[in-house]
Amino acid sequence: MPPSLPLFEIPSPFMTEPGRVLLLEPPSADADTLSAQLLDDRYTRPFVVDDGEHLTLYFTLRLIQSAMRTRSPNTLALRYTQQMMLFMVFMPRPQRIALIGLGGGSIVKFCRQHLPTAHFTAIELDPDVIALRDTFRVPPDDTHLQVIQTDGADYLANAEAGIDVLMVDAFNATGYAPTLGNTDFFEHAAEKLSARGMLVINLAGDTSLYGGLIGNALDVFDDRVIVLPIHEDGNHLLFAFNDRAFRPDWRRLRKLAVQWQDRCQLDLPSFVDQLERAGKLRLAQRALHHST
Repeated sequence: MPPSLPLFEIPSPFMTEPGRVLLLEPPSADADTLSAQLLDDRYTRPFVVDDGEHLTLYFTLRLIQSAMRTRSPNTLALRYTQQMMLFMVFMPRPQRIALIGLGGGSIVKFCRQHLPTAHFTAIELDPDVIALRDTFRVPPDDTHLQVIQTDGADYLANAEAGIDVLMVDAFNATGYAPTLGNTDFFEHAAEKLSARGMLVINLAGDTSLYGGLIGNALDVFDDRVIVLPIHEDGNHLLFAFNDRAFRPDWRRLRKLAVQWQDRCQLDLPSFVDQLERAGKLRLAQRALHHST
């Protein structure tokens, strides 16, 4: 991988986001023009806001793509990314993890630290996002990490079977990619996941926007789907379980969550409680009903 070039820096033009903005632009770029494009939502590349404590990745200021605490770059700053790690209580020793949507690499770094023996593949469509990996201190590729620039749906269709955990966090300025929520995508996910594998999808915004996606997941995974609201971020997480005999032992899962809590400083026991409640309330099925 070639060394990254210095980013173009301008004072933040945003009233609500003080600090500086880092851009993938040449040194000859015009700062005033870029500020105007950012304010008018006409800037078409990802950008980073540095407030001195956090680096935050945006495609548009309306939606945070990723955030990193500069003093602890491997921690998960956003609540929904913390709760995506619930897969660890169901799959404590995954061998293969795939993530569609690199963003600022927070999930990659967390998993590399706490699941060092797992092979991790990150799939990202936008080369500009990959170009920011050094800014967010994403480690270089090695025998346990590979970052691939390609379409996530195409990758999954051609991937080897046996993925233990497939995570999807794939948004751009226009929203969630339709090809990552249709029936073909979920059928490929079920085919490529291991027998007890899990799919975890971040859904930003109200679940009424995702009725078709949730319905497709319920159909393909034969109702083995839990939708968990993340109130702090306004997100929802969709968990789909490939195990045809899926019957969660919540007491055992809570014990595993306590063990993980001590190791990675996440409140996984309360996350398990929330997931159990969401499953018993059948929030996935209710979200589908309300969207039709």
